[in-house]
Amino acid sequence: MRRLLAYLLCLALLVTGCAAEREAYVPTGNGLTTDQDTVPTTAPENQSEFSMAYRQEEGFNPYTCSGFTNRTLFSLLYQGLFCINREGIAEPMLCAQFTRSEDMTSYHFTLAPAVFSDGDPIQAADVVASLQAARNSDYYGGRFLHVTDITANGTDTVVVSLDTKYEDFTVLLDIPIVKQEMVSAARPLGTGAYALEESNGQLRLQQIGNWWCSATLPIQAQQISLLPMNSATEIRDGFEFSNVGLVCTDPGSDSYADYSCDYELWDCSTGIMVYLVCNSSSKVLENDTVRTALTYAMDRDAMVANYYRGFARSACLPADPATPYYHENLAASYGYAQGKLQQAVSEASLGEQSLVLLVNSGDQIRLQLAREIAQTLTACGLPTTTLEKSGEFYQEALQTDTYDLYLGQTKLSPNMDLSPFFAEEGSLSIGGLADGPTYAMCLQALENSGNYYNLHQMIAQDGWLIPLLFRTYAVYAARGTVVDLKPARDNVLYYAPPTAQQEEPSDPTPEEGDATEQTSETTADSGEATEVDPQNH
Repeated sequence: MRRLLAYLLCLALLVTGCAAEREAYVPTGNGLTTDQDTVPTTAPENQSEFSMAYRQEEGFNPYTCSGFTNRTLFSLLYQGLFCINREGIAEPMLCAQFTRSEDMTSYHFTLAPAVFSDGDPIQAADVVASLQAARNSDYYGGRFLHVTDITANGTDTVVVSLDTKYEDFTVLLDIPIVKQEMVSAARPLGTGAYALEESNGQLRLQQIGNWWCSATLPIQAQQISLLPMNSATEIRDGFEFSNVGLVCTDPGSDSYADYSCDYELWDCSTGIMVYLVCNSSSKVLENDTVRTALTYAMDRDAMVANYYRGFARSACLPADPATPYYHENLAASYGYAQGKLQQAVSEASLGEQSLVLLVNSGDQIRLQLAREIAQTLTACGLPTTTLEKSGEFYQEALQTDTYDLYLGQTKLSPNMDLSPFFAEEGSLSIGGLADGPTYAMCLQALENSGNYYNLHQMIAQDGWLIPLLFRTYAVYAARGTVVDLKPARDNVLYYAPPTAQQEEPSDPTPEEGDATEQTSETTADSGEATEVDPQNH
């Protein structure tokens, strides 16, 4: 059996009890926990037994599947107009070149000479149908908030129209493109390096011999067997004791199963932000000095280590620190300094007033985190109790004034758009968070990424939204089975395009803080498909 040594090591750990205690892993650099010298720089000579897990109930349609286990396979099956690398930067894939109108409300994408796995060339109609399917999906729907039209111009050009100026729209277009007549199929054909095949009831990924892209993939196996598995524990066992060569897991989930034995390990962005929101009806938190000092009492690094096993990134600003939208120097102004909250509370003379912190008790990790936050605030002079609700009772409680602040989580779009928090009737404008000037700044940030600095500064100074951290997935690989793995958000098996073919007229991005702040009130309905409590992303 493959990896016999790994099996014997696991057995030894079980016998001696050494596996009972494990230190939290804190990802650094490229996420590897192994010595750099052990990382293979060339393709493994033999991957004939390489296998990966899949969940039958999740399916293989990229617009309806939300589970990360199957979506890991999508990196090999599908491609988008663009791919997003580990740093959150868009790179052209199925797009040979693109142009943007001067007012940044219209994009023209010219397609690369790509073909589907059956040999048919990709056409503009395929892209239009795929983007429309994504627009109507729960998984991608929020990305189309400002899209007004998607049309084909001939066979090789796609035109997307927007209702607002949008500088970084391409970062939203890593959406898988499939054949237009298969957008609703259970197993649609894509343009990726592998095709999904079935023989005698067994599924496998078969490498395309004359793949159009000619890029170098982190997996080199000609054939990948797919093994049906139904739980995190079963997937873990398949990795440790069978031929499963690579798995994506969620250490922030209550169902997470810990791994031991021999492996290589990376972290992978998810876009899931954990945060606090102050209820605008709170008598205590209407005090600006106290509210804006809450951020200083949050020991985010300890939260990452103690509750998320190191698989998260502490964030003082509402953007993933791995993306270009996060400014470290600004974030440093709002870092951990517990004494600042104690001083603010003392000077406010709040008397006997106390706080209620609402939390979803269906998420055990977040529940324990909320209880610790309550203890921290109490120690700072703000007596705090938790209001613990689950399911529909939690959702109902969010719409009331029975709490002072709530501990939430949501999956932000790849460009870290905060519009749903501050738009009137926005999907995340809970607790009275909607605010015209802040929403206007959100639109300014979409128009010019230099405005993210000003937007984040405004949010931090107001104190109504307090980011804590961004969760990450853990990617385990059997040693020596992958080449130069660089897991990216929604693209665990990321590979770089063979050439950069982008053409774009654009103005230089201003330095942080240089953009003009917009203060006129702007409101709009939000079509963002983010969830307050995504449990299975």
